[in-house]
Amino acid sequence: MPYAKQALSFADQLALLERRGLKVADRPAALDVLARVSYYRLSAYWYPFRQSAPQGGKSSDLQPGTSLEAIQSLYEFDRQLRLLVLDALERIEVALRTAVTYHLGMRYGAFGHEDPQHFHLQFDHTGWVDRLHDETQRSSDAFVAHYQENYQGFPSMPVWMMSELISVGSLSRLFKGMQNPDKKAIADPLSLHPKRLQDWLHVLTYVRNVCAHHSRLWNRDLSIKPMTMNEPEWSAPLLPRRDKLFCILLMLRYLLRQQSGNGVAWRDACNALLVPIANNPAWRNSMGMGPNWQAHPYWA
Repeated sequence: MPYAKQALSFADQLALLERRGLKVADRPAALDVLARVSYYRLSAYWYPFRQSAPQGGKSSDLQPGTSLEAIQSLYEFDRQLRLLVLDALERIEVALRTAVTYHLGMRYGAFGHEDPQHFHLQFDHTGWVDRLHDETQRSSDAFVAHYQENYQGFPSMPVWMMSELISVGSLSRLFKGMQNPDKKAIADPLSLHPKRLQDWLHVLTYVRNVCAHHSRLWNRDLSIKPMTMNEPEWSAPLLPRRDKLFCILLMLRYLLRQQSGNGVAWRDACNALLVPIANNPAWRNSMGMGPNWQAHPYWA
């Protein structure tokens, strides 16, 4: 059917929310929030505050006593959560880029990543290299300009320089295309099967994109989730769901522990943020956490 809703001013948006039960103590502050964050973006964060509809699902009306401050708190929680996830992802991505490019350089030489013979036959090596060269030519980094001015073969560059240019998505595709012994050399120090590391890289690429686009993370149903893992630590009841946030946090905690020795400070920062939200059983379930989530062997 045709879309018939009209654009509303910030004042009209606030009036609509008040009719739906929003408690507003400071109107100028509420209008400022709508002007800075937007009605549509905030709607994802007042959804958990909506009343249940008699026929199932959610009503447009908010639960009695719902305040804009409570909605803002949930919004800010999600923003801080994304920053913590990005912090872990940055460290993991840099460490994995280093491990992969070091291994390829030592085994196959400075330009071994440009030779398709070093990869699986099914790997679209030409497409991967073409995208990498495009990224190299778009780069404004000083080391790229220096190489172009002083050496032949640009945009081909040594693999240890390319490590500064490849995205996590490109790294994920590269790892997937590597030969099994090379994958094993990267995965073994992490105590992971190469297939699992390949799967995790794919999932973490998706999560990084969610965070980089400032999208809602805390209660998202992950459209790309980790493969089934049979160990008790990765199964119910310790891990109720693989398509929820807590599974991602466990993956990050595991990788930080393997790469940097512990990741305790990052876990503690997560705990400080998560505990107040996780005290709400419905919200804890929305994040895929069990009642004793802090005692999980990979989190504790």
